[in-house]
Amino acid sequence: MESKSVNLIPLRTDFTEKHNNICIFGSGDFGRSLGYKMLQSGFSVTYGSRNPDAADMLPRGVEVLSHAEAAQKSSVIFLAVHRNHYSFLSELTDVLQGKILVDVSNNLKINQYPESNAEYLAQIVPGAKVVKALNTVSAWSLQSGTLDANRQVFVCSNDSKAKRFVMDIVRSVGLTPQDHGSLLAAREVENYPLQLFPMWRLPLCICAGLTVFVFLYCLLTMVIYAAVNDNKDVSYYIAVSIPNKIFPIVSLMLLALVYIPGVFAAIIQLYRGTKYRRFPNWLDRWMLCRKQLGLVALAYAFLHAIYTLIIPIRYFVSFRRNNNIIEQILTNATRSKFALSSTWRSDTYLALGILGFFFYVLLGITSLPSVSNAVNWREFRFVQSKLGYLTLLLCTGHAMVYGWDRFLLISRYMWFLPPAYTLSLVIPCVVLVLKLILITPCLDKRITKIRQGWERVSKSQKAASLKNGKVTV
Repeated sequence: MESKSVNLIPLRTDFTEKHNNICIFGSGDFGRSLGYKMLQSGFSVTYGSRNPDAADMLPRGVEVLSHAEAAQKSSVIFLAVHRNHYSFLSELTDVLQGKILVDVSNNLKINQYPESNAEYLAQIVPGAKVVKALNTVSAWSLQSGTLDANRQVFVCSNDSKAKRFVMDIVRSVGLTPQDHGSLLAAREVENYPLQLFPMWRLPLCICAGLTVFVFLYCLLTMVIYAAVNDNKDVSYYIAVSIPNKIFPIVSLMLLALVYIPGVFAAIIQLYRGTKYRRFPNWLDRWMLCRKQLGLVALAYAFLHAIYTLIIPIRYFVSFRRNNNIIEQILTNATRSKFALSSTWRSDTYLALGILGFFFYVLLGITSLPSVSNAVNWREFRFVQSKLGYLTLLLCTGHAMVYGWDRFLLISRYMWFLPPAYTLSLVIPCVVLVLKLILITPCLDKRITKIRQGWERVSKSQKAASLKNGKVTV
């Protein structure tokens, strides 16, 4: 350990004394912001520019020279120009020989060119040590100092020494470098900032599809049915009543979709008798987006809670309540008496909803990186799995108590379609029943053994093992 510490000292001294001058090609937004950040971090900065008047736009304290003169003053050059302007570098091949050339460029779309910009740059200037870095950081965040959102920087190069040197510079400006291997990874690094919520696409598509379906279902059974059968205009349901059905129904469906892939995975492993075979691609993709599905479900649960709070102040509700009181006064008759069963049902419905929403929020909080990093794997799994199924159970009970026995009343079936709340119970009930079966001792022990590495050996495999003189455990 002591010899390693001693070896690190000359490297850091060499970095601070001999390579303190940074050269930047490009005086655009990113080039200016990078120079400003380098000056703040104690580097001296020289700009290589074809335009001598560019000094008026650059940070105070930098030196502006021609490309060739600027490159001669530093061993590391940051190339902050677009790919279609790389042609001028072919005239500087002799000057750039042995220099570290850092490509910070991005494209306009994913896989815009056959090869990455960094690989293309290495072809133009074969004598330079090309490094891909800093393309995931915006010019605005560099200049303003708000780097928390994109502090991580991917660095890749075919030259390991050049890569380590650039990683030292990245650390010096307050960023976190991540070694991403050789220039073969540059294509992936360049595509990264162009991706638009890649892990959210499938969850959002599922959510949008379910939302549209439930909306049309509610519109048909609530608004259109009333207009056709009863000649009543209840189109105002679209503003609050229908959304307040969509949000809890879709939220419960999405929560069930978070846990059903785990059930499918357990069934597949039981059927195969091993964990050493890949799941189908559709199941892999589904399992990777469970966190996003859960967060979208939580957002819908929040909307349901907010919409429920405004029910007492709705004009429609207050009108019906006041009209009912006035009619009772005019007729001098009390229409209903206190019902103990209805009270229990109402309070149970509210209690299950409150508890379910509490655990819903707890699941969302523990999925945040800052919280999940503060707990160990067992604690995280306990919250996300055990408490997750408890949340699903409470929310399913909340929906069941809300519906109670209304699914048995024929008058509730508009055009022979069941009430909308029954839609939300199908997937959760399937998940809970399957999970209840899987946690039975006989199946649970077998799943645990499989996940610990046990494999079921077929008769043909046993025969082959005996034939080859091998003993199979």
